[in-house]
Amino acid sequence: MLKTNNQRIIFSAFVNSNLESYQTLGQKQSALRKFDLLQPLRLWLDSIEISNRELAQYIAKLIPAQCPFEQDVLLFGHKIAHIPPLCKLNPLYDQFVGLRFRALCYLVDHCGEDIQSYC
Repeated sequence: MLKTNNQRIIFSAFVNSNLESYQTLGQKQSALRKFDLLQPLRLWLDSIEISNRELAQYIAKLIPAQCPFEQDVLLFGHKIAHIPPLCKLNPLYDQFVGLRFRALCYLVDHCGEDIQSYC
């Protein structure tokens, strides 16, 4: 209860009115989140440990540092459109970026290699 200018406002009247509909909506959304076909692949990619130099170099070369699809469309030297990076639409984007980061960290920490050639 909140008291303002001699008027009492009871918040529970506003909060509890739709509480049941929010709970059922939340249960439906959590049920949809539980069914994820890519979850085993995500877990596998996250569990890959970089243990040798050749694997780390291969991964660093295979996964690009920047999205290769972003570009500007030019017509007679004037920019008429911009194609945004589409990499974030990839459902495994975070796992690939993490894997590349772990490979680069391995090259720096364990091999002492300069990684500027991979950036």
